Amino acid sequence: MIEFVLPSDEGRHYRGTFSVRLGDADSSGQLRLDGVARILQDIATDDWDDTGIAATETWVVRRTAVRVANGGRWPRYKERLTVTTWCGGFGAAWAERRTDIAVDDKLLVQAAALWVPVDATRHPVRLRPLFFEIYGGAMRGRKVPGRVDRSALDADAVLRPWPLRRADLDILGHVNNAAVWQAVTEVVVGPVNSVTVTHHGPIESGHEVTLASSPGALWLLVNGVIAVSATFAS
Repeated sequence: MIEFVLPSDEGRHYRGTFSVRLGDADSSGQLRLDGVARILQDIATDDWDDTGIAATETWVVRRTAVRVANGGRWPRYKERLTVTTWCGGFGAAWAERRTDIAVDDKLLVQAAALWVPVDATRHPVRLRPLFFEIYGGAMRGRKVPGRVDRSALDADAVLRPWPLRRADLDILGHVNNAAVWQAVTEVVVGPVNSVTVTHHGPIESGHEVTLASSPGALWLLVNGVIAVSATFAS
């Protein structure tokens, strides 16, 4: 069970503003789920850059849970978003980033993402003391588990090819997190209240990817092995 901890009044909190642009809205004017993923990715990058910490590692996301806040809704086209992010917890070689998205001071969407720092060989590395100096106050000593649940493909899942495009690849040469969420957008029909996406392995250029889906769940397979799983609920 993922806990959406409330922001504390201590430590570092970074805030930015975004607008829901034409390329991130669906035909009804609602912010698409992959648009939410892009905002989460961008605010995390802006926060890290603002700290001035020299990048000696690369952070990769293992799991992202997004939900509509109580009484909230998904943002809509042209709305101005206030996005606040902070570190909600930590482990030996991972950290949880919490993010709130509000419109006109009303909280609409909450996200909790598990990030892992990796070295040039893509092996996890321990959090540096400098990380705790900057983000430790907001965490208030809260520890979070780094294990992500394995996923089994439903026997009745519907399979179809999911061709990769050059636009899906990021600077690491693998499919960007926001591009993975496009598969979620493709499967999820109608409004949902929560979505959780878990990365079990990388998807890279040249991979033959299969999209599998069943009610409330989807998977991206590489050579028959689950690389990404997602669950969603109304």
